Amino acid sequence: MARGDGIHRTSARNEKIIDADVGKIQSHNERENESYSNQDIVPERTSMNVHFKTPTAAYTEMFEQMVADGTISTRGLKADADKFGELVFDVNSAYFYNHGGYDFAKQFYADAYKAAIEIVGGEQYILSAVMHADERNRAMSDALGHDVYHYHLHVVYVPVVEKEVKWTRRCKDPSLVGKVKERITQVSMSKKWESKPVLGEDGKPLKTKTGKAVLKPSYSVLQDDFFEYMRAAGYPDVERGERGSTEEHLTVTQFKVMKEQERLSELQEARTEIQSEIAELQEAHAKETEKLDKTKERIQKQKLDLKRIDEIEAKPTLIGNKVTVDKDDFDMVITAAKKHITQEKKESALQKALDAAHKMITELKNTVADLTRKLTAATKELSEYKSVRNKLNAANVEQENERLRNRLRTYEEVISRNNLWSYFSRNRGKTTTRDENR
Repeated sequence: MARGDGIHRTSARNEKIIDADVGKIQSHNERENESYSNQDIVPERTSMNVHFKTPTAAYTEMFEQMVADGTISTRGLKADADKFGELVFDVNSAYFYNHGGYDFAKQFYADAYKAAIEIVGGEQYILSAVMHADERNRAMSDALGHDVYHYHLHVVYVPVVEKEVKWTRRCKDPSLVGKVKERITQVSMSKKWESKPVLGEDGKPLKTKTGKAVLKPSYSVLQDDFFEYMRAAGYPDVERGERGSTEEHLTVTQFKVMKEQERLSELQEARTEIQSEIAELQEAHAKETEKLDKTKERIQKQKLDLKRIDEIEAKPTLIGNKVTVDKDDFDMVITAAKKHITQEKKESALQKALDAAHKMITELKNTVADLTRKLTAATKELSEYKSVRNKLNAANVEQENERLRNRLRTYEEVISRNNLWSYFSRNRGKTTTRDENR
């Protein structure tokens, strides 16, 4: 996610996929839809998307096949547990644009895919890995005057950990109790992304004053691992995403809201500047008009002078075709002729300046009208993105409530099965009422 400061930051996000969203993620990543709400997707470029691992079936079908083959184990997996995860690797669009674009992005994400294999724990746990090359970066495209595309990598995987299953006391052979019975590859999102302890200079875990271990969030570890891998792979001009930055967890919708807000601000600023320029030109135009009015007044006076000239009486002389006039009248004619010639030159130059000013004002007004249209469209689109984000937030809250209700029902079934309601006599009535209300 670019900040516009010229620094190319790596971004690696890990997102849990709930069962209800698996189909949506698949449709988006594999471009299975006929149309998309994301207006920046250019269908004509979808064929340029690059699969580093192509799914062999639907994500859910591949998961079930992995269970059947014994590649993964769902032993101990709760009904509402997250079984799918998605890694999204990214660098700002300018990084790929400055390095040649599409071909450079393909090589970069081919190396990023190798990092994903290590992070996930093996390619056998990856369902799909695809680089999107068909999403247009609107802000850069508008700024540069030609299409620029945002390249990024989606990796859908099954989160697993290696687990040792040990013999319990039920074992008939007491000597085996506590020893490893078997090792399984268990599906577990929570254990896969457990926060790790921070180590001090002595290599030992750091602790707080109360003796609790200082933990490093798993998303921060992911950022470190991806950045270090890409540096080692031969990309020295990338920097790690800022620590603690919310940019590491921006959703696609949130990112677009941010970009549209930036674009809206730029359009407003441009319109303000042009309106200021129009005001200055209009002021200059008013001054020139005032000058023109004064010139017209002078011309009117000159017409009066010309009338006087017409009334001058010329008396014939005895020498050739020459005539005599009064000296004052002669001086007036000479002065008027000089003023007329000078004024004609000034009037011509002034008229050209006024014509140019009229043309400039018309062009600027057209520009303001165009910017106003763009501003209105951008404001409407921003409102739509915010509406989508609010709906997403509401949906997430409802999903969480549903998950909690499912857990509550599970606990109540266990209590009923084991006849333990006597221990919860105070709350049983409240629970029943709550279920009836639902």
